[in-house]
Amino acid sequence: MVARNVGRFVAPIALIAVIVATVLVVSSGLSTSTATHHAAAGRHSVRTVLTVHAPTRKVFYVVQAGDSLSTISVRTGIPVATLETLNPAIDPNALQTGQRLRLRH
Repeated sequence: MVARNVGRFVAPIALIAVIVATVLVVSSGLSTSTATHHAAAGRHSVRTVLTVHAPTRKVFYVVQAGDSLSTISVRTGIPVATLETLNPAIDPNALQTGQRLRLRH
């Protein structure tokens, strides 16, 4: 029986995991900012702080000229049925410019 080198098989998997993690961090919008330098026993160190910027989710949408529920649905990513459920008093056929539609609970 021949002994196999486990590192030969694990290294490519680890490399792929690092690449995937890097892509996820970069695409999720994490930003790094360095905090102030501080001296500790004559040595300088830099502390890196990760800040997650959560996307702002609008609660209301203001109707613009030419809007319909389907165009608002495409712009906001919220299904037409959900818009109708959240706004029962609004007539979808008679939207007016400046009207506010609820997008979230």
